[in-house]
Amino acid sequence: METLGQVLKSAREKLNKTLRDVEESTGISNPYLSQLENDKIKNPSANMLYKLSNVYEMELDTLLAAAGIIVKKKKTEQTVAQKKIAFYADKLNADEEKEVLDFIEYLKYKKKND
Repeated sequence: METLGQVLKSAREKLNKTLRDVEESTGISNPYLSQLENDKIKNPSANMLYKLSNVYEMELDTLLAAAGIIVKKKKTEQTVAQKKIAFYADKLNADEEKEVLDFIEYLKYKKKND
């Protein structure tokens, strides 16, 4: 996993921005930004990360996770059954949808009590 500094530097470079450009956009000093990118500062404030996420056009959660402030959940792949259920979901009327949900609950109950 990339460090916060690596994420920030990569995002800045993709936008062809200099540290001075970011300083002007955020009001965060150039030396502070440099220390962030070089992983010298380990615990930046969420407010700093919010400002940077806006300038770097990225989700705040990405920076919060890279800084270790939050744990970003990984997307799990859907099973074949989940994909089929999702495919048919909009093709069911309310009664059919309730029957499917009741049947799933029955299966869970049955499994639990076997």
